[in-house]
Amino acid sequence: MARKRTGRKLDGWLIIDKPSGMTSTQVVGRVRRLTGAAKLGHGGTLDPMATGVLPIALGEATKTVPYVMDGAKRYRFTLVWGEARDTDDADGEITATSEMRPTAEQVRAVLGEFEGDITQTPPAYSAIKIDGRRAYDLARAKEEVNPAPRTVHVASFTLAAMDDADHATFEVTSGKGTYMRALARDLGLRLGTCASVSALRRLSVGPFGEKDAVSLERLAETELAQHLFAVETALDLPSLVMTEIQAGYLRQGRPVRLLDRLSQPAENEVVLAMFGGKPVALVRYEAGEIHPMRVLNL
Repeated sequence: MARKRTGRKLDGWLIIDKPSGMTSTQVVGRVRRLTGAAKLGHGGTLDPMATGVLPIALGEATKTVPYVMDGAKRYRFTLVWGEARDTDDADGEITATSEMRPTAEQVRAVLGEFEGDITQTPPAYSAIKIDGRRAYDLARAKEEVNPAPRTVHVASFTLAAMDDADHATFEVTSGKGTYMRALARDLGLRLGTCASVSALRRLSVGPFGEKDAVSLERLAETELAQHLFAVETALDLPSLVMTEIQAGYLRQGRPVRLLDRLSQPAENEVVLAMFGGKPVALVRYEAGEIHPMRVLNL
């Protein structure tokens, strides 16, 4: 028999302004204690050193997490020239140094090489799995770590400021799975020096930005309803209004035939089925029918 989940039934999104020094899992734990929610998950891991937008899914919103994680993300990070670290950020140990310091003109001249679809090797200290084990566990155990290169997408990579001879600040818009630490590391190598991240802040994830975020301290002091976003806020999908009978079928996991040709989505399109102003299910249109993919019990 499955263990019954305890806690309050809460459905929606909380956007936390993650503080530095906490893991994303620790933030989820803190939100669980503050809200009493029975079911939680987060929409994209942030490194312990990083701050910024960390979407937390409550209840039925956990079924929409992939749509947030697949959305565009914006970051601002500062790197320090001339220092390579084993973690590629300030939390690690220095592994190499260099006296070379690039100029702003030299930096801007190569940034285009890091835009579009690029090949990136994740940091040794990362959550990716190698032969079933987390890379950071292997790295901490002083075992050899060779993450496989992969293709990621960087929509824009701009130099925001050359803070001083040793530091530069950048803003990046990227897709899923792009490591800012790896961007900093590889940019340093491309410019004939070494580099690591000294500060990192996530500015947005999918539809959620800094203006939506609340600190853990403020969350503890205010009413939860002030900060809770509806489940469907995370979904940049067309919607389709159902009748009561159709909604009932979808909730039972049954397909529904659409007779109105004008309302039919494109073949294999994923849409959000709605009834009474509330989402019913994520559905896919196939051959005249909509098939439920994820039913939302709201």
